[in-house]
Amino acid sequence: MSAPLLLADVPWLLYRAFFALPRSIDDGRGHPVNALLGTVNALLSAAQARPPRAVAACLGAEQAAYRVELYPPYHAHRDPMPAELAWQWRRAPELLAALGWAVDSSEDLEADDVIFSHARHEAAGGGRALLVTGDRDLFQAVSASVAILELARDGGATEIGPREVRARYGIGPELVPDFIALRGDPSDGLPGAPGIGAKTAAELLRRHGSLEGALAAVRTAPASCGERPRVVAALGENAEQLLAFKRIATLVEIDLPLPPDRPTDHSGGAAAARALGMRRLAERLEQLA
Repeated sequence: MSAPLLLADVPWLLYRAFFALPRSIDDGRGHPVNALLGTVNALLSAAQARPPRAVAACLGAEQAAYRVELYPPYHAHRDPMPAELAWQWRRAPELLAALGWAVDSSEDLEADDVIFSHARHEAAGGGRALLVTGDRDLFQAVSASVAILELARDGGATEIGPREVRARYGIGPELVPDFIALRGDPSDGLPGAPGIGAKTAAELLRRHGSLEGALAAVRTAPASCGERPRVVAALGENAEQLLAFKRIATLVEIDLPLPPDRPTDHSGGAAAARALGMRRLAERLEQLA
């Protein structure tokens, strides 16, 4: 089996590490480097668990303009990025590139779209892709050749493929945008259909095949579609907005070159880490080199 392309959700990794690790981890000049440290360590662990042909670190816009146009509250509930994280965010691309990892970004679309595009292109070329992310939007990228790589505290890793997505959500990866539209996604500020939870959303999609199928059923035969009155009302009264939610949740495939095979540059990463005052990380990378 060929080595996979490892795709890193850099915004998710930075935020996760920033709030998980103490801010007393700094560069010796008063700047916290906890987010950078946690991000690099997570990717080193992922690469150790599943040695990749290359690593692509993906970034993007905070929110795509067209998604905000479809639903203005999209991402509006999120607090501004803390200044201590913003300082690290600006330095992340240079540090990740020093490790020999491809750094890909989009000014107009989000990191999720960049990751999704790389995963699709890798699979289309006959390769495999593993995604390091905790964003449920990216479950729609999962296929026979694409999996989510969940990292355990002990350094182990679990691959989430199509079977695991079905076990977790009750629907296949191809219906994840429909599922998000119905159930909602608090992290993105999408409320979903009123009163529709995960179980009901999955049941609707299994019965009707898609969000559009469920909406058509309650519109054309509300009394005989087999749904409870409150479900019929929730779908019928919010049909236009639910379709907008699906468009928002559907990731966009953009044209990106496939990253070439490239090993991690532990020596280059060590030098960059040392320049940022990350002595222990530099020592770890020097040992790996």
